[in-house]
Amino acid sequence: MAPRANWKGFLRLSLVTCPVALYPATSESEKISFNQLNRQTGHRIKYLKVDADTGDEVPNEDIVKGYELEKGQYIEVSKEELEEIALESTRTIEIDEFVGRSDIDPRYLIRPYYIRPDGKVGHDAFAVIRDTTREMDKVAIGRVVLANREHIIALEPMDKGLVGTLLRYPYEVRSEQEYFDEIQDVKVTKDMLDLARHIVNQKAGRFDPAKFEDHYETALIDLINEKRAGKVIRPKERPKGENVVDLMEALRRSVGKEAGKQAAPAKADKPAKKPRKAAAGQKEMLMPKASNTTSPKRPSRPSDFLKGSRVKKAS
Repeated sequence: MAPRANWKGFLRLSLVTCPVALYPATSESEKISFNQLNRQTGHRIKYLKVDADTGDEVPNEDIVKGYELEKGQYIEVSKEELEEIALESTRTIEIDEFVGRSDIDPRYLIRPYYIRPDGKVGHDAFAVIRDTTREMDKVAIGRVVLANREHIIALEPMDKGLVGTLLRYPYEVRSEQEYFDEIQDVKVTKDMLDLARHIVNQKAGRFDPAKFEDHYETALIDLINEKRAGKVIRPKERPKGENVVDLMEALRRSVGKEAGKQAAPAKADKPAKKPRKAAAGQKEMLMPKASNTTSPKRPSRPSDFLKGSRVKKAS
């Protein structure tokens, strides 16, 4: 079942309009998270909204928005006043222009949303916008209001729908110069470049997210399992970085190391590791309560081990 739409309105290209809905394309809910506890009592910490001067708790109906002009002086803005300045993009994504995909600096990307027709009408208009954008190999740029703020949104075809990626405004992106100005100008020799290119060619592949594992998430669950089993947690020795004295020699050794990996025959009793398929359930990673003697079979995502356990996820 698809999650609830974050936004509903209209997608418009000139006079072509169709009702659409935006859905979050990503989720952080699968990650392991922790509650904050009182070390003395073991109880959860609760946060209250209190008056900074009196210390009294303030109910939600008495809380208003305010912009600080100077220290301690605020301009109050009501919900009704904010609604008065509602923009057209509150209900409509107006496509302003079409650009090449390579024109969008990756620093401006925020988060993606899935976009599909809302209801049974407008599918033909949606298809025209989607297929024209795909055929022209362009990205449509528009504006949308989410969480009371207007965002730039880049629309691209994906399968039968669209993916809309929120973009930052220029004032939100820091200049690289203040970070890169102190990088030294170094002349890299042709021999070094040749060796480095050889290493890159040995490691060349196609990006497949399924090949990657969240090792930190797995380590968190291993830690929880060990503590639950009553094991003593001892710090592990951290790997030490090596100082590169001879860069050329390091490049040569790297080439030999990668060549050795490729030439090594696969063991008959240990088949090549395949990308793991996504599991249907979530939070299944903790060991069964009834028995701590055997380790559970690891599903594709570390947090899948948590399902069915009594360890609660933080809100």
